[in-house]
Amino acid sequence: MKDQISVSDSSKIALPVRNLIALLMATAFGIFAYTEITTRLTSLETSRHIMETDLISKSDQKIVDQEQFLLLEMLTTSQENTDEEMQSMRNNNVNLNRAMDDIKEMKETIEILKDKVRANGNSH
Repeated sequence: MKDQISVSDSSKIALPVRNLIALLMATAFGIFAYTEITTRLTSLETSRHIMETDLISKSDQKIVDQEQFLLLEMLTTSQENTDEEMQSMRNNNVNLNRAMDDIKEMKETIEILKDKVRANGNSH
């Protein structure tokens, strides 16, 4: 039973100072690392909670938002009507150009007919 260790309040332990300082430093480093990790986790959880709260509050529709959506719908409908009208006006422009060309041809034909009538009137 030589390998037995007896521990009491009067037991003495011999430890080199260098080892004691190393143990104290390791303990201090462990406590510091634990504190930093806990602080970082708390900060991240707080940021996530604030972000979720902001996101939920921003996603709620307010009366002003509903009014803006109604105005947007009205403006969209008005724009669609204006687009349709513009397309029909483009077709009218083509038709007017064709009519102007036809009128020019008619004028030329009328002038030719007038010249023939005048020529026939002088021969009597």
